[in-house]
Amino acid sequence: MNAVTKAHLALLGTNLFFALNYSAIKYFTNNHIAGPFGINILRVGGSMLLFWLLFPFKPNKRFFKLKDIKRLLLCAFTAIAANQMLFIKGLQYTSPLHASLLTLLSPILITLLASYMLKERLSILKVGGLLFALSGALLLLSGKETNPGDNFLLGDSLIMASSVAYTFYFILVKPLMDDYSPMMVTRMIFSFGFIMILPLCVQEVRAINFKDFSPSEWLSMFYVVVPGTFLAYVFNVYGIKILDASKAGAYIYTQPVFAGAAAAFFLGEKITLPRIIAALMIFAGLYMAQRKQKKLNSIPSAEN
Repeated sequence: MNAVTKAHLALLGTNLFFALNYSAIKYFTNNHIAGPFGINILRVGGSMLLFWLLFPFKPNKRFFKLKDIKRLLLCAFTAIAANQMLFIKGLQYTSPLHASLLTLLSPILITLLASYMLKERLSILKVGGLLFALSGALLLLSGKETNPGDNFLLGDSLIMASSVAYTFYFILVKPLMDDYSPMMVTRMIFSFGFIMILPLCVQEVRAINFKDFSPSEWLSMFYVVVPGTFLAYVFNVYGIKILDASKAGAYIYTQPVFAGAAAAFFLGEKITLPRIIAALMIFAGLYMAQRKQKKLNSIPSAEN
């Protein structure tokens, strides 16, 4: 198997892992087994340890400059403290399908923000794409609650806020990814991010009753930490290293498909006509907003 094929499989695996993670996390919060912040500190902390275990195989070739440490801290805040915390809290109140569709807003926001920063004139196609995608998002927001404990308006709003945080993270991290090893950058972002969110998560992780976990719950938690977070990030870094990031970003279209199928199978979530229409509107908006990009060609899938 050649490197390009492996890269495509790695990116497909990345989005499959992220998509299945939605249902796994929702299972824990729906059944009051663990709170969202408790889950998040375990996935961030566990992934951080695994990244450091890879250190002997991928050591830092040089130290970060002082100015880059400041940027790393901002990346850790936007990617972990803001993006992941808002996302996982939002997922507590909304559905995996809604969450996966709304994360598609990140590439659109990145395109528009980067266009502004690069002083590019916004085309009618890009503006139309944004409006079309936002209309799809509003259609999702207008959905009625279907399960006890769900609050789609709050949950979807938090997911959209997490997409905004990820947009700023992507703009901030790009120079670091160009100057340093992506694995090295990711390792430090998880490390700084873990320290930032620890005070907010201690109470919820202490409330988790690990001794009463069933084998299936231990397996689910293992999935959330290892394939759902750590391997997803590793595969994403590998895929982008072999392929250009614009090709890698195309795989984000698979996330709602995987997430919707998993939610229907594991959680009994219904795939309704309004959700299908909203999905098509967001897909179309994403396609329109990213067409004819000349300067910006490196939009990866959203990381959650």
